Amino acid sequence: MGERMREWKFEIRNNKKAIIFSLIFLAIALILNNFAGEYVDEKAKVSAVSDLILDHLPVINLSFIFIWGYTLVIAIGLFYVLFFNVKDLHKAISQFSLLVLIRSFFISLTHLSAPVNAIIIKMPHIYNVLVFHNDQFFSGHVAIAFLGFLLFRKEKIGIFFLIATFVMALTVLLMHVHYSIDVFAAVFITYGSFKIGEYMFKRINSY
Repeated sequence: MGERMREWKFEIRNNKKAIIFSLIFLAIALILNNFAGEYVDEKAKVSAVSDLILDHLPVINLSFIFIWGYTLVIAIGLFYVLFFNVKDLHKAISQFSLLVLIRSFFISLTHLSAPVNAIIIKMPHIYNVLVFHNDQFFSGHVAIAFLGFLLFRKEKIGIFFLIATFVMALTVLLMHVHYSIDVFAAVFITYGSFKIGEYMFKRINSY
């Protein structure tokens, strides 16, 4: 345990500047995402539209998974990188921040209301800077789970995040809280964000 703690402290000190940069980037991304979320909640006056997949899916209340499954995905990702892979802490924070920033841009462009019959639930206050009523395109639940898979795909825990991606996708579709395009696009945009992040951060903080 003592040896692991010394290694942990060494990695933190060794990547201190990169970690500080990533935390500043995270703060900026969350602030901009909050502005974008509040903006789209105010502007989303366009009626909900039909959706080929949702029109054939029943509406099922999976709020427990929607809230606590999502929380579990974030918590495991944070716990794992903080205690078992701390040398990549700045990478994970930076990639998450970039994804949040990109999503804040996309949700600002689309002012659709939530799908018809959507089960709208109030998320815990801690998610007020991440989750809004009309932040449709693209699904944050799916994107964050898939980002976890991309970050840890070479490790066993990557399987958990891959499964979580499918679970989150099915959950938001069955609850009708996202259009199907929001779910499918989340995977492709997250992959693009991840590759952009790899390119950018490698040059910024010795990725």
